[in-house]
Amino acid sequence: MMDPKGDMATTKLYLQKLIESAPLRESIIQEAIDFLNLPPGSHGLDIGCGIGLHAPMLVEAVGKDGGVTGVDPSSEFIAHAKKKTEEIGINNQATFLTGTVNSLHFDDETFDWIWSCDCVGYPSGNLRSDLQEIRRILKPGGTLAILGWTSQQVLPGYPILETRLNATCSGVIPYYRGIDPRHCFQRALGAFIDAGFHRPKAKTFICDVQSPLSDDIKTAMVSLFEMLWGDRQQETLQVDWDDYRRLCHSKSSDFILNIPDYYGFFTYSMILGQC
Repeated sequence: MMDPKGDMATTKLYLQKLIESAPLRESIIQEAIDFLNLPPGSHGLDIGCGIGLHAPMLVEAVGKDGGVTGVDPSSEFIAHAKKKTEEIGINNQATFLTGTVNSLHFDDETFDWIWSCDCVGYPSGNLRSDLQEIRRILKPGGTLAILGWTSQQVLPGYPILETRLNATCSGVIPYYRGIDPRHCFQRALGAFIDAGFHRPKAKTFICDVQSPLSDDIKTAMVSLFEMLWGDRQQETLQVDWDDYRRLCHSKSSDFILNIPDYYGFFTYSMILGQC
């Protein structure tokens, strides 16, 4: 979920995790895009597009006369996105560029809508300066929608363990330490108001994961576990780490996804407003 940090090997590993976990998120992202009811023939921008997983859904939403431009700081991700859109035949409607939210080299009032998932303001950040730049390139009346992962319960029967893992080795912890509470993603409504967006509102989407699970979903869930808690930290108790490995590794005899009554869920929340 987070932007990769580190060397080329780290980026390649993260790219693989994004591919593996895509089947798990597809339905909830599709629901969020459908909720926006994007105008047919409109053109939008996907900030932090990653490997372009959302481009086919966004293109389908706007129809044959519309399109989307994706920007991401990772040239490796952009190359993957271009290759995949060419393979499925939508490269005439989906274009990709390297860039960041602070360097959007587009003319004023270029886009009908702007979409960002797990990027702008996520999980924390000073949205106010970012939103000013985003507002500049949105057409009057255009919609900005930012989406971010907000919760999960994916270890049924082990709520205390999951809580402790979230508190000690979650991948988002470094982004929360010492920050102003107003800069947390779930406080983005205030930033939208300050930036002059009209009628800002929030909407949360939920994805249920229930047995029986396909092999693709099991693989996606393992990737999710690793992205959530894949690096043990000093604060993580050894007993908690041992239980995590026992429950979340596919080779374990106690692999939690093999239980016949498995049920878990996760949520994404959207903050949106009009220019």
